[in-house]
Amino acid sequence: MKTNEGNADRILRIVAGVVLLSLVFVGPKSNWGYIGLIPLVTGLLGVCPAYKLLGLSTRKAHPTK
Repeated sequence: MKTNEGNADRILRIVAGVVLLSLVFVGPKSNWGYIGLIPLVTGLLGVCPAYKLLGLSTRKAHPTK
């Protein structure tokens, strides 16, 4: 699977996912925190289905030899 997320994008998604997921266990204890699984998984995999659909990428292009 070809990644389409840059490093900064991946880090931001992982942090946001963990913060949202923590709402399930700490604080208001809301089930809405499970929505954090989406950015967490996409950040860990480096692939965003929405980016693929829209033809976007935040990953820097590697120079060809």
